[in-house]
Amino acid sequence: MVHRRRPYFAHGRRIRPAVIIVRMKPTPLATDPTRFPDQAASFMLDGPAGKLELISETADPAAARRGVAVICHPHPLQGGTMHNKVVTMVERALRESGLDTVRFNFRGTGNSEGSYDEGRGEGDDLAAVVAWVRRVRDGDAIWLAGFSFGSYVSIAQAAALRADALVSIAPPVGRWEFETIALPDCPWLIVQGEEDEVVEPQAVFDWVDALPQRPELVRMPETSHFFHRRLMDLRGAIKHAVRSWLPPARAS
Repeated sequence: MVHRRRPYFAHGRRIRPAVIIVRMKPTPLATDPTRFPDQAASFMLDGPAGKLELISETADPAAARRGVAVICHPHPLQGGTMHNKVVTMVERALRESGLDTVRFNFRGTGNSEGSYDEGRGEGDDLAAVVAWVRRVRDGDAIWLAGFSFGSYVSIAQAAALRADALVSIAPPVGRWEFETIALPDCPWLIVQGEEDEVVEPQAVFDWVDALPQRPELVRMPETSHFFHRRLMDLRGAIKHAVRSWLPPARAS
């Protein structure tokens, strides 16, 4: 649904009204749906530590591609959930690029059952979500994305889950063990703010430089960990970077 504000004037100049896109509240569904919802939906999925809470959204049919992006949220003990503003902007960028999307709460977060497991169990949660996507969307490309702690979990699981592409926002290098991760062999975007107050930016840049196959790195100047006042720039950076990686159009 699109709402357009009426124009207004300031200092004699006509100010262009903002276009506000209002997305409908996800429709609640039964646990473990047997098909990918054809509209925004919320549901529970059987996970390794109990029920997991998910939200799925669909791309514009005119631009839809044969792929689903699964997006991981930041640290649950520090307030991270699938409703985090960076997570929702990553979701928006990938959906606008033509991918259907799935966000979910790790165990012990929101309505997801279980308790925090220091990244290990959270990786199992991600694997359970990806397994469901593969059941209901057999043959679709699987993209993984994550912000902060969520980027660590998705990077750590990308190779085992055979991800077709990976998007990592502010990966917490220096705060989590990245040296022993089996690195993915797929297109990979990393976006890092240069004024990140949580993750040391130079540690991320040095880590990227040392990788045997370098990901595409976007350095965002004057940008904090939570991308304050830079969320739209983040959206644009993601959409621009992934254009050439997108899977084929979804047949109507």
